[in-house]
Amino acid sequence: MAQWTSAVGPAQLARQLQAQQPRPAGPGTRKPPAYRALADGIRLLVLEGRVPVAARLPAERELAVALTVSRTTVAAAYEALRAEGFLESRRGAGSWTAVPAGNPLPARGLEPLPPEALGSMIDLGCAALPAPEPWLTRGVQGALEELPPYAHTHGDYPAGLPALRQMLADRYTARGIPTMPEQIMVTTGAMGAIDAICHLFAGRGERIAVESPSYANILQLMRAAGARLVPVAMSEGLGSWDLGRWRQVLRDAAPRLAYVVADFHNPTGALADEDQRRQLVDAARSAGTVLVVDETMAELGLDDDLEMPRPVCAFDPAGSTVLTVGSASKAFWAGMRIGWVRAAPDVIRSLVAARAYADLGTPVLEQLGVNWLMRTGGWEQAVALRRDQARENRDALVAAVRRELPEWEFSVPRGGLTLWVRTGGLSGSRLAEAGERVGVRVPSGPRFGVDGAFEGFVRLPFTVGGPVADEAAARLAAAARLVESGAGGGAEPPRSFVA
Repeated sequence: MAQWTSAVGPAQLARQLQAQQPRPAGPGTRKPPAYRALADGIRLLVLEGRVPVAARLPAERELAVALTVSRTTVAAAYEALRAEGFLESRRGAGSWTAVPAGNPLPARGLEPLPPEALGSMIDLGCAALPAPEPWLTRGVQGALEELPPYAHTHGDYPAGLPALRQMLADRYTARGIPTMPEQIMVTTGAMGAIDAICHLFAGRGERIAVESPSYANILQLMRAAGARLVPVAMSEGLGSWDLGRWRQVLRDAAPRLAYVVADFHNPTGALADEDQRRQLVDAARSAGTVLVVDETMAELGLDDDLEMPRPVCAFDPAGSTVLTVGSASKAFWAGMRIGWVRAAPDVIRSLVAARAYADLGTPVLEQLGVNWLMRTGGWEQAVALRRDQARENRDALVAAVRRELPEWEFSVPRGGLTLWVRTGGLSGSRLAEAGERVGVRVPSGPRFGVDGAFEGFVRLPFTVGGPVADEAAARLAAAARLVESGAGGGAEPPRSFVA
């Protein structure tokens, strides 16, 4: 019986490999043989999780044709990977990816490090901050006080607690978009919301247009659902959407869904202006595409003089074209797994009906906590604390990276939690690999693209500040020197660093 659980086609693997930048040759070093470069490229894809473990690789002849190299080169690369523990093979079953004994399984998303690893590793992989106390504790205490009446019920509320649905509807109305509670469904985080939307609107094989780059975890969710992702390149810098490209993709590809982050885009931090929002809604409506708008960063404007544009759903108030997704996880705390969808009432009814076969509902206690915070004004005070912390971290990280890595390029976003950095010609994948060895975890650009795009980028979140930001930048500089030298291993272990 075969040991592989998925397969990677030759064209797909070739695209991912060809998008990688070659390892720079250090002073006096020779260019590695072709087979060694190929083995190194496949190993990087496995370590980053962009090729899953237990994925069947193409046959040697197929990959040789796709890469326009000799079959001997591919055979030698596969043999090197088998010797290193990154490939297993059996006659009649083919070859599939593996990881050597003792290595952690790579993750395709951006999972946070376990707490026990934080003493020696600075985690720049997860864009999440600690809870804004004392508001988390107060919210939980308020929820406990309001829990008894609900404890006498069955506890299943597939659309969400009526009180929280009303609260969220009122908040949209206060933003200038009249909303009824029937237009709200509460979900288990924004990921739960988008997962439900994808299953309702985009079956296996359906096209979904996505910004390029886009949020890595959402891209992986859509891939796992069987969607065919259609990337739409963004403008340079923080210019946000290229409306000409969007109109062309919506017209030519006719995607069933389009996913966008208009407010402090993840990972670039871009903020779409009001005219862009209006034009994109009009283009989606004309194409018959449902526009999924992720507002999870919308409350994280960091500059005092920033005037926010109207929400995207303001240009489709009935919710027939625009489905808006919100969440407590970025603006408040990642551990508060409360999200929501705003859409037309008939869409909400369909989402609720489909949910019966998924998770049935969202935890009551957490819904009560969010409702208590929003009702009492604690939410606004907690988000203000979150903005202050993110602003301080942003400024500290920007200063540290400019000092330690002056050749790296980026535009400073006016909000959100992420900095999108061009790494001066270095491979983001190799930087991520080297960073693990010197004690800083950073996601490479290709995690945020489709089929290997953005190899020359990394994403840095505003999750560390002060001396930790200085140390993180110093470790990134050390990782960059490793990549520039072509060193394969043997770096000094990181010294313990506790924030």
